[in-house]
Amino acid sequence: MDLDIDIEHWPSDDWDALAHRVADAAIAVAPELGNARLSASVLFTGDDNVHALNREWRDKDRPTNVLSFPMMERSDLIALEPEGPPAMIGDLALAFQTCASEAEGKSVSLEDHAAHLILHGLLHLAGYDHVTSEEDADKMEALEVAALAKLGIADPYGDRDL
Repeated sequence: MDLDIDIEHWPSDDWDALAHRVADAAIAVAPELGNARLSASVLFTGDDNVHALNREWRDKDRPTNVLSFPMMERSDLIALEPEGPPAMIGDLALAFQTCASEAEGKSVSLEDHAAHLILHGLLHLAGYDHVTSEEDADKMEALEVAALAKLGIADPYGDRDL
């Protein structure tokens, strides 16, 4: 998967490299993301921008930690042949102030929390969901925990024994 990274309003750190490491871990647990034709954009931005996106696209008048904008149905992703033109799976936007505040509240590093949110967003782009049913939520969380373990990041849910 090719990532197009744009970093604004985040402290200087290697967010580009983190996003690529997370994408590799996502592919390890969700191989459908490994199609070389796939691309996604990841925007590291501020709460104001994410708030505006959340209001415009989700009718929620507040910032949130990460937004996912899928551009492909899961069935189309699964059926995507390995040969052909590039295929955009979707966009992610992460809000710095919300992410930093959540990381502090959870007593985890901003890097680890951002990794979890990028992973969470990529899984949403792949069609995984945690809202439709408890079973779907459990499946998505298990994938997150497994991928984060590959990155040396502890279970963010704290209730899994994987």
